Amino acid sequence: MDKENYQKLKELVLTEGISLFGVADIREARKDFLLPKEVTEKLDFAISLGYRLSQSVLDTLVDRPNQIYFFHYQRVNVFLDTIALKVTQFIQSQGYRALPVPASQVVDWQNLKGHLSHKQIAHLAGLGWRGRNNLLVNPQYGSQVRYVTILTNYPLITNHCLDGSCGECKACVTVCPAQAIEENNFSLEKCYSKLKEFVKTEKISQHICGVCVKVCPGTRRPH
Repeated sequence: MDKENYQKLKELVLTEGISLFGVADIREARKDFLLPKEVTEKLDFAISLGYRLSQSVLDTLVDRPNQIYFFHYQRVNVFLDTIALKVTQFIQSQGYRALPVPASQVVDWQNLKGHLSHKQIAHLAGLGWRGRNNLLVNPQYGSQVRYVTILTNYPLITNHCLDGSCGECKACVTVCPAQAIEENNFSLEKCYSKLKEFVKTEKISQHICGVCVKVCPGTRRPH
């Protein structure tokens, strides 16, 4: 039954246009969620959905975000949240619980955290590893993916964590406009400072950049 449920959900979301699908066991990870524990303790699984960004939109980026990338980023988040609602509705129709977590929402501004880390869930769901750019790197699509999460008690099989690395690739190191990426270190402070600058200079209302996302090839295979 668990495998059958997994396949049903996977077929549902792929039909809707989702690029990546995985399921994680979150019994260890949920202690760090910024969500009511009395709710999350009843939900042992997390469904991770990924949508690949437009390569052509990313190609318009040079050394900073622009208006077309900003609009694309927003619409992808809305799309992911919409699919998460459809998954939630389906699971509830089967008599189980589901909690969709917004694709892009900061609830702790001091530590720049959302209700949970979508990239952590995607990693646990076997969709990639954390790269030098501090983003999830998928073997097929690199960092060119946005993610959303649905917590649930719907019986499902789970995927295994994907162990991998960026290998010798340092494409993101050389292009980062904040110089926040080093070979073995990432400075969140430098990155966020540059994002705040872009909000003003590029007249966008979200802390985004996209430059390292553009160059992340996703050609390094897991090992």
